[in-house]
Amino acid sequence: MRRQLEGSRAVALTVARCRPEVVCAYPISPQTHIVEALAELVRSGELTPCEYLNVESEFAAMSVAIGASAAGARAYTATASQGLLFMAEALYNASGLGLPIVMTVANRAIGAPINIWNDHSDAMSQRDSGWIQLYAQSNQEAADLHILGFRLAEQLSTPVMVCMDGFVLTHAVEEVELAEPSQVDAYLPPYQPRQVLDPAHPVSIGAMVGPEAFLEVRYLAHRTQLRALEVIPALAAEFGEVFGRPGPSLVSPYRTEDADLVVVALGSVLGTVQDLVDELRADGVRIGALGITAFRPFPVAAVRAALSYGQRLVVLERAFSVGGGGIVTPDVNAAVSGMDCPLTTVVAGLGGRPVTRASLRRLLADLPTDPLVFLDLDEAVVARELARTGGVS
Repeated sequence: MRRQLEGSRAVALTVARCRPEVVCAYPISPQTHIVEALAELVRSGELTPCEYLNVESEFAAMSVAIGASAAGARAYTATASQGLLFMAEALYNASGLGLPIVMTVANRAIGAPINIWNDHSDAMSQRDSGWIQLYAQSNQEAADLHILGFRLAEQLSTPVMVCMDGFVLTHAVEEVELAEPSQVDAYLPPYQPRQVLDPAHPVSIGAMVGPEAFLEVRYLAHRTQLRALEVIPALAAEFGEVFGRPGPSLVSPYRTEDADLVVVALGSVLGTVQDLVDELRADGVRIGALGITAFRPFPVAAVRAALSYGQRLVVLERAFSVGGGGIVTPDVNAAVSGMDCPLTTVVAGLGGRPVTRASLRRLLADLPTDPLVFLDLDEAVVARELARTGGVS
């Protein structure tokens, strides 16, 4: 059924059709509309049986999700920005215990200074936490990724983070093909936990592990993530058979076959990039775009297969490692190692600043040779502040 829906509501309705048995809720913009909509569905009886828990913090939300999942319930929560940071300790516990929790992250900048608008700083700060990270380009993909995410999490017994751009997607109203409950049931079987806490058969989980075994634990977690690179394409193919539309996969190439220049990006900015690709193609410029859906695990082979030897690459970064550089760039570099693909990192859209076709067109028309570029950086403001502080920013 196609409906005009706010992105948050489309996600809430889709999550409800995945039949979570426990939803842990703590509001933080811009994800609040998701858990509010789920609360309405639980109260109305449309989502049942489900225990909806209002908790006192994001740390509590993830802690409750851990307990629920360990006890054998399908668990879900959502957060953003500082909320994700507040649950960081529990994130590592969830992945270390191999619990298939699904969480929506409505991507938002991290302060200080306080900023409620969109970039990818929050989720990418947790890239090493052991969670699979999937990034949505559109609200349709955001909804579909939750269905695939529950199936993936439970098949591999590992947590999955579905990332959708805050406000840009969460609050945008657009047409979405909602999955029918019968279709979701056909695709997503009832949750069968690989491990479960049972009072009749008490065991300990999360016990201390010493030096003699900790390396092996982390290695096995790594192997589980790498398995996702094989499982996701298979689940996407099955998704297409059940729902009648292509399922989200690891990467999404757009007019890359004969491109001399390819822009690599994650999330909703891909819509802008693809529009620009079409405009420049009409002008005779051989350009393409490569969207990355799975950031963790990073699909090295799929990225490499989507690109050609010698192509110029621009990695459009919506987050930034201060003192380092781009966060996605090192993974892309590893994927094209030996392919002689000159690469420029372009940091853009931090804190919700618009990434426009006009700005990208100007940049690509005269692409700097610098390996690191800040799109639309106000040089006058920077120079004034450096002068005021004696060159120390």
